[in-house]
Amino acid sequence: MAEIDLINRDPQNLNNFLQVEFDDVLAEPEGTHTIDCVWRNSHKCFKCGKNLCYKILTIITGIFVALYWGCVFACVSYSIVWFVTPLMRLLHIILHPLKKILSIVLSTLLGPFMQTYGLIFSRIHVTQSQGEPPKPIGEL
Repeated sequence: MAEIDLINRDPQNLNNFLQVEFDDVLAEPEGTHTIDCVWRNSHKCFKCGKNLCYKILTIITGIFVALYWGCVFACVSYSIVWFVTPLMRLLHIILHPLKKILSIVLSTLLGPFMQTYGLIFSRIHVTQSQGEPPKPIGEL
């Protein structure tokens, strides 16, 4: 089992959108400022309250929540390995003849039409112009 990195706890950047620092949550626009000591103490209280609450919640529930999610992902993995993948393989085998039949029918019936449309539309050229737009056909 690999050693856990205790410094970088989000090496895959799963939660880089989660910005919960004081400056990311609270801001006073120019011309609307509280007294400096209130702002400084608000910053300290925010940081202390956030850290204390987070630590208490993780101490109380962290192990159980990790166990729960471990079981959830184990069940998902089990379902995919033992049910979904065999089912997909079964469907692939069962539907293969239908795929062949549809391929033959579509290429026989629609193939000539699609080739004709391809030849017609391959003659269209699009250019970008910076000048005046062309006049509508009715005004020529």
